[in-house]
Amino acid sequence: MGRSAPNDNLSSSGRNSPKPPPAKLWSVNDPPFEGFRPVDTEGYRRSSPNTAIVIDNGSSTVRAGWSFDDKPRFSIPPLMARYRDRKLNRTFTFVGSDVYADGTARGQSKNIYEPGSNIVNNWDVVEGVLDYVFVKLGVDGANGSIGRPVVMTEPVANLGYTRKTMSEILFECYGAPSVAYGIDSLFSYNYNGGKHGLVVSSSYAATHLIPVVESKALLSQATRLNWGRFQSAEYLLKLLKLKYPTFPGKISDPQAEDLVREHCYVSENYEQELCRYLDWTGLEERDHVIQFPFTEQVVVQKTEEELARAAEKRKESGRRLQEQAAKMRLEKLIRKEQELVYYKDLQQRVQATTKKEGKRLLESDDFDDESQLEKKIKEMEKSIRKARNKDVGDMENEEEEEPTFPLLEVPDDQLDEEGLKQKRQQRLMKSNHEARARAKAEKEREKARLAEEEEKDNEKRKKNLEGWVEERRLARQTIIQKIKDRERLKAELGNRKSLANQMRMKSIANLASDNPTKKRRRGGDEDTFGADDADWGVYRTIATGEQSDDEEEEDLNANLKTIEAQLLKHDPNFTEQSTREAQSDWTKSMIHAFLHGPWPFDSESQREMHQIHLNVERIRVPEVVFQPSIAGLDQAGIVEIAAGILTERLADSPLRNEVLKDIFLTGGNTLFQGFEERLRKELRAVLPAESTLRVRKAKDSILDAWRGAAKWSSQADSKHAFVTRAEFLEKGGDYLKEHNLGNAYL
Repeated sequence: MGRSAPNDNLSSSGRNSPKPPPAKLWSVNDPPFEGFRPVDTEGYRRSSPNTAIVIDNGSSTVRAGWSFDDKPRFSIPPLMARYRDRKLNRTFTFVGSDVYADGTARGQSKNIYEPGSNIVNNWDVVEGVLDYVFVKLGVDGANGSIGRPVVMTEPVANLGYTRKTMSEILFECYGAPSVAYGIDSLFSYNYNGGKHGLVVSSSYAATHLIPVVESKALLSQATRLNWGRFQSAEYLLKLLKLKYPTFPGKISDPQAEDLVREHCYVSENYEQELCRYLDWTGLEERDHVIQFPFTEQVVVQKTEEELARAAEKRKESGRRLQEQAAKMRLEKLIRKEQELVYYKDLQQRVQATTKKEGKRLLESDDFDDESQLEKKIKEMEKSIRKARNKDVGDMENEEEEEPTFPLLEVPDDQLDEEGLKQKRQQRLMKSNHEARARAKAEKEREKARLAEEEEKDNEKRKKNLEGWVEERRLARQTIIQKIKDRERLKAELGNRKSLANQMRMKSIANLASDNPTKKRRRGGDEDTFGADDADWGVYRTIATGEQSDDEEEEDLNANLKTIEAQLLKHDPNFTEQSTREAQSDWTKSMIHAFLHGPWPFDSESQREMHQIHLNVERIRVPEVVFQPSIAGLDQAGIVEIAAGILTERLADSPLRNEVLKDIFLTGGNTLFQGFEERLRKELRAVLPAESTLRVRKAKDSILDAWRGAAKWSSQADSKHAFVTRAEFLEKGGDYLKEHNLGNAYL
């Protein structure tokens, strides 16, 4: 995919341009139940005692048919389930895709092969699958024998015990008159007309490279790579578990195989494409969204009329509340005015009467002297003015009068008990007034200091702009690092197994311990906790991440914004896109592109929570065949193996150039888009420049192994490769007849 100019995908604000919703959502399905398969008697009626039953005994699929067929009669997975229903008192047996028809059978199903290999480890299932094959092919078996020869495929270097046991089952259990074995990839190569070449067979369980010279496989030079479609699916599952550790759905093995088969492809240049795979341009095409089943939360949608009525209702409620608040303010103002009139009248009566009567009037209203009454009247006048001006926003700023404290100058012996009480009160008032004055002065000094620092900073910027900018950038990086450390600490505190949380719990345990860490000396408890200001840091240590140092966090953010504002104003290289806020934008986040593609993500949406985005994995999974090390496999890739066979093992062969002209690909794991082109390109780079190289695929990489076996079994020269029942009884199950397309004793 071509890349556009850098400005093509950026809006004027610096954000990457929003992408439209995904044009297509892929889904996953479980392997379907294919339904009842009737017995096919037509082929058995056409067959003769010399017509062979051809079985491609693959690790993922068993294919069976007659040697005169152009394709298998049916294909089934090598599975069987058998369980007894106690209610019905019957035993049920399910074979192949029939196991998906019943939930219990699905849970009880067993495979012929050991998972991820082509080694048979369950012979009961083998017998069940063979029973199914012969029954569905319409084999009569009335005389206790299938009465037809059997041709069966097997992997390269098949175990002797496996072949021996299979022969025993075919001869003794089914009474087969003769049996022949051959390698599946060589059958495919022979069917496609190969004579001299290198067979690259990558299938379900493994990848094999087999050189063939004059139609005979050089098995001593063959090499195996332990990687196939099963391992690819397993690897994809591991990658997805790391990518989505909290994914609420479950991905089964067959679903993972479908994802590999439908979405992965071989990159022409893996390293180069990997570097730009998450680029915003074209990401919506490279990112495949897999939708898993989900249950969306039901949200009741209201009509526009209902929403309009609700909005009008809220407005009416707001108006009523405003009217009630205004009414309450008016009533409160009236009460204050009435109280003010009362206190002014009291002040006039006190001034017009005798001192003793005035003191009695004051005490009856809880006033000690006239100064308190006068202070009360001033406070009420000020409160009434504020209340009157509140609605229009015209607040009068009154100059505070300098308070006086006359009693502080009077000696205590000249005052009575009441005077001493008032003197103590005035001393406290004076202390408060002086404290406020000191705080105000300190504030003014701090303001002046900041203004002076700003002036110095301006002068420094004017003298040395580059140095000033560098200092500001360093300060910005320091603040960003502190913010990241705090975010990391919060995340660790959320994990009870993290080191930070363990240290916090240790601190809590030490504080709660009944056993003192030090022995107390005689003379009493010498606990000095709190004497040092650093002691109180323990509370910050044990505080939770969400509640610790919120003010400090706000200060960091405020300082960061201040520094960034200065850099935006004076540093031409620092733009809006350089700010932390812009850099944390999801449209520029590679992590977001990796997890959720070029679209926004709503964590509250069940639909989006049940989605998987395949992007980098699409090229990473198939790449393992070329670079096994990226999956932790300590083996050489197919290019290195092929180069070793062609340039070293066949270096002295006179037909090496003929082999180079026919690099043959077969097996389902070679069907990835770009596999053939990538192998040709890689081999061209390691082979001599003058060599003629040709890479080709099988006509049908999946079915050609069965077709090749059927074609071979129909040829007259293949009859000598069959082991007859008499030879089996005479020479035992280990007896093997070698032929060009089969295994050999090595």
